[in-house]
Amino acid sequence: MSVQPPPPAGARDPVTPEARAGPVTPEPRASGPPSQAQPLLRQEATGEEEGEETGGRGAWGTGTAEQRRRGWGEADEGPGEAGRADATGSGSPAGGEGDGPGGSRRPLLGWLPRRPPRCCPCAAPLPRSAAHCCHGGTKMAALAYTLGKREINHYFSVRSAKLLALVAALLLAACHLASRRYRGNDSCEYLLSSGRFLGDKVWQPHSCMMHKYKMSEAKSCLVDKHIAFIGDSRIRQLFYSFVKIINPQFKEEGNKHENIPFEDKTAAVKVDFLWHPEVNGSMKQCIKVWTEDSVAKPHVIVAGAATWSIKIHNGSEEALAQYRMNITSIAPLLEKLAKTSDVYWVLQDPVYEDLLSENRKMITNEKIDAYNEVAVSILNSSARNSKSNVKLFSVSKLIAQETIMESLDGLHLPESSRETSAMILMNVYCNKVLKPVDGSCCQPRPPLTLIQKLAACFFALSIIGYLILYAIQCNARRKAKPCPDLESGEEKKTLVNTPVSSVETLLQAFCKLGLIMAYFYMCDRANLFMKENKFYTHSSFFIPIIYILVLGIFYNENTKETKVLNREQTDEWKGWMQLVILIYHISGASTFLPVYMHIRVLVAAYLFQTGYGHFSYFWVKGDFGIHRVCQVLFRLNFLVVVLCIVMDRPYQFYYFVPLVTVWFMVIYVTLALWPQITQKKANGNCLWHLGLLLKLAFLLLCICFLAYSQIVAFILIRNIPGYARSVYSSFFAWFGKISLELFICQYHIWLAADTRGILVLIPGNPTLNIIVSTFIFVCVAHEISQITTDLAQVLIPKDNPSLLRRLACTAAFFCGLLLLSSIQDK
Repeated sequence: MSVQPPPPAGARDPVTPEARAGPVTPEPRASGPPSQAQPLLRQEATGEEEGEETGGRGAWGTGTAEQRRRGWGEADEGPGEAGRADATGSGSPAGGEGDGPGGSRRPLLGWLPRRPPRCCPCAAPLPRSAAHCCHGGTKMAALAYTLGKREINHYFSVRSAKLLALVAALLLAACHLASRRYRGNDSCEYLLSSGRFLGDKVWQPHSCMMHKYKMSEAKSCLVDKHIAFIGDSRIRQLFYSFVKIINPQFKEEGNKHENIPFEDKTAAVKVDFLWHPEVNGSMKQCIKVWTEDSVAKPHVIVAGAATWSIKIHNGSEEALAQYRMNITSIAPLLEKLAKTSDVYWVLQDPVYEDLLSENRKMITNEKIDAYNEVAVSILNSSARNSKSNVKLFSVSKLIAQETIMESLDGLHLPESSRETSAMILMNVYCNKVLKPVDGSCCQPRPPLTLIQKLAACFFALSIIGYLILYAIQCNARRKAKPCPDLESGEEKKTLVNTPVSSVETLLQAFCKLGLIMAYFYMCDRANLFMKENKFYTHSSFFIPIIYILVLGIFYNENTKETKVLNREQTDEWKGWMQLVILIYHISGASTFLPVYMHIRVLVAAYLFQTGYGHFSYFWVKGDFGIHRVCQVLFRLNFLVVVLCIVMDRPYQFYYFVPLVTVWFMVIYVTLALWPQITQKKANGNCLWHLGLLLKLAFLLLCICFLAYSQIVAFILIRNIPGYARSVYSSFFAWFGKISLELFICQYHIWLAADTRGILVLIPGNPTLNIIVSTFIFVCVAHEISQITTDLAQVLIPKDNPSLLRRLACTAAFFCGLLLLSSIQDK
């Protein structure tokens, strides 16, 4: 005879565990194959479902069934995205934020072994013929699954995750700030000196993104400009690659040992190559002419030479000494030119000694390193008591180290390498002129606009106001502390339960939002954190997909209802679609056409989901009031409006939000127009179903909805098995509830440059960087979702007169924004 476990403190339910184990179900379960692991999780191990259907006290204390059910801490109502009343709390056995008074923390294994065995997924006990399922490996596997899940939920809650994310963000910001002060804040230096290859041909500069210039962009940047290349055959190669960015049809023709001119008359761009294979008097005279005041100076000068000196003098030490003397005499001239022009000295690339011809065997990598050391030591010290204005183009050495094996003669670089070097030169000069979105290298920080300054002042005042209010409340609580009763020797307990005022809610929400917006600005505007280009591989896309699939299966719950497209199922659908879209963006999978086409289908399915949620609300509730419309519009657009102000972006930049906003209004107008048909009215008279069908048919004809739709296929696959309708993935559903925030926030605090790049919080370790940045990103999105809900409850009153006054103030606010925007544009 088994010993019954004592009831937890605060749980005064007289029902025996045997009676509590069977949930009270008002409707029959769907048919389907029984699950053996899930019942052990729900009944034998955790006891979370006990009393759930009635909302009473369960084995873990009081609280709503939804709060105990969701291990991630969400309790929503209403089928649409808007109108949610989030009740954050942890449904884990540890008793997180949402636990009731009786939900005290208990030992993990304190009473588990004394529970009577249960193994069937249904409400009634199984016959004895099925009792074998509780024995052997099946039971142990289910217990291991259960204990693992409970251990995770015991130590990990939404609140602790957010605190950890806040600490991580502050520490990373401090580290990057210290690094910028120590190493400098000039991304041009990183572009010219460091980087690595992503794959075979994609060059990634350290800490910044490089833009790939097209012919039209190059001409627009270099209009009326003169660029001069001076040096040997390697510089000539760089000249050809640079010119081909401006004119891809330009041929490498003519005598190799002479000057080569190029001119594009449409853009008035002039590019010259001047043959000076040695650093000697001839090169010095050419440079000296440009230092005279009466002579037009090139806007960009690219110079470099050494291999001819090594070859002609057979690598002698005397040649190296002469090279030192010559470059010493040229350095002041280059420094003088650098005051009015951009001057770059190209360090010598390594050679592949095994491929060198006999007359070039003396050109060794050891000799090249010696000549480079001379150039660096002299040019860096040419400006006394200040930093040299002559920029050393040393990144070509790193590029050559990876590609010189592909050289045809061991001396000259392959075409792909010199094209990369030419594109780096284009980025160095043109990024600050054209300011491409995906070219963060060499771009200065954009100045603050008037609207951004006003937003910063507003958030600063909100933070100060909340701190003052918090200090006042702390002082009041300190004065209301219990005082000792001298007669009885006990303390008199004064219970003060002051309700939270609307002002406090507003100040707290804007205080949190201000800190979050500061993080947004640091990530995407202040150039504090690094950014890198994306590079697609199949593993970078499909391996994370497998990870989230495993997690989605690991976290699963029983649904409250088994109808097609119930709330839990639609949240699950939104969640896994949003996660797949995020992985698609960060992995750069848009370059792989099959993935791109399927993601377009997911975006369309997401739009369908939002429309279906809004339709279900109007159909079931019949609430066509202006309050509901304002709630939805506020939830959809609040974060976007704030980001438009803080990040200086147009509303259309966040394209999906205008899209779902327009289609919400289409659904609302369609259903709100006479005759207004709801579920209650249609159940009374079947003719109303015909009226609704006529309405929807007219709408479908207008937008050609569901043409060759694959969304439909997923609905059938997901709902044909009866068992599949009775469970859902709480992991995916949790992300589905914050899918809108995830979609918007990814632009600024997870990705970079309109999703073209990746935010780098931890340089040098891409895997760890993705883990940390994703963790902070998800926590921020969840917090913004809660802030939006809190503000919607305060700012959108239910009485129509107050709501109309708020709408008038909102209209005035947007008119003021438009006026300020037009002023700052002028």
